[in-house]
Amino acid sequence: MMQPITHTVWSQWPDLVVPEGFTKLSPVDFPLDSSDLSNITIYVQPYMTRNETLDPIHSMANLQLLQVPNAGYESAIPYMRDGMLLCNAKGVHNASTAELAVGMAIAVKRGFPDFIRLQDRAIWSHERMGSLNDSNIGIIGAGSIGQTLVSYLKPYEVEITTFSRSGGAGSHTMDRLDELLPTFDIIFLILPLNDQSEHLFDARRLALLKDRAILVNVARGKIIDTNALVAELSTGRISAALDVTDPEPLPADHPLWGFKNVMITPHVGGDSAAFEKRGKRFIENQLQRIADGLEPLNIIDWQVL
Repeated sequence: MMQPITHTVWSQWPDLVVPEGFTKLSPVDFPLDSSDLSNITIYVQPYMTRNETLDPIHSMANLQLLQVPNAGYESAIPYMRDGMLLCNAKGVHNASTAELAVGMAIAVKRGFPDFIRLQDRAIWSHERMGSLNDSNIGIIGAGSIGQTLVSYLKPYEVEITTFSRSGGAGSHTMDRLDELLPTFDIIFLILPLNDQSEHLFDARRLALLKDRAILVNVARGKIIDTNALVAELSTGRISAALDVTDPEPLPADHPLWGFKNVMITPHVGGDSAAFEKRGKRFIENQLQRIADGLEPLNIIDWQVL
């Protein structure tokens, strides 16, 4: 008779439902900074935290699986060891991130930031603004969030072109980007950060954007060269909507804060009320797969990276 699979799981949720035979730990009964972490075999990094919640991995001598709560995983790679699996949470943040991206594009197009500034001064100033409808849209990144973004945009009267490194899911490969970039009214960035995508939007590529184009970044800040973006925004030629920045958090004295043609949100793309239920459900499903002897979802080949 086969022995049941057992694991010791640490997650942020004290009410997480784990399979029979699994031991459940959480900050309520097992704080990371004052507990013996050597028995943890599955570690679910808390959401919306930085390296301070990856550092305890050094004390998890028997860790087998690191589950990060984001689609992005680049910060976890330096903590990986031989024999460990790394999984991301692809799919969990699709709805929230795509929702924010569409909302930011509409806000900039319809002039919401300007109207809010006027509202703060009790000024009624009628002005005709742009519209998301009739826009030609480019989406850089055709993963699960990018595909969700396409579905959210389809009810509008827009043209949509997607790009990806592989050219999958009906997207163009990246070698067509420079050719088509000057045709887009709105460009959404929703691609992973890696050696190929860092500073993908540099001064040369930003200069390719058409006048009055809007660049929406809900991916990672370093995909845009910040100094080049500051220079381009200072001309007033384009606008930007940034949920992520480089550096992040954005310092109070950074020039990006001073532009009226940029809208900034503090990296809240995936962090909405929708995360709690979807994140917990994903982890519970992941643990059940492991208990059933199945391969976990979203394994990252971190040794290649």
